[in-house]
Amino acid sequence: MPKLNDHDRLADLEARQTKIAEEILDARRALRGKYASILSDMAVEKLSEKDFRELVQHAIRLGGPASITALKGIAPTAKSQPEKRP
Repeated sequence: MPKLNDHDRLADLEARQTKIAEEILDARRALRGKYASILSDMAVEKLSEKDFRELVQHAIRLGGPASITALKGIAPTAKSQPEKRP
């Protein structure tokens, strides 16, 4: 295979970079879709959209393990007790 000149090498690298960026975007969309489908089984309607968004943003900012530890450390109140279903 002949050695590429600098211009051709740069064009090849840019094409590969674009392809990788598209693959990253596709993977990110797939993961977000998977997480969104998990929400369909949860009673998120008990939260306002603003509270839900803020809760998720803080959880992402803190990281999963830190968020879970913080939430588990909060003593549940009577209002936050899950409803008993027959």
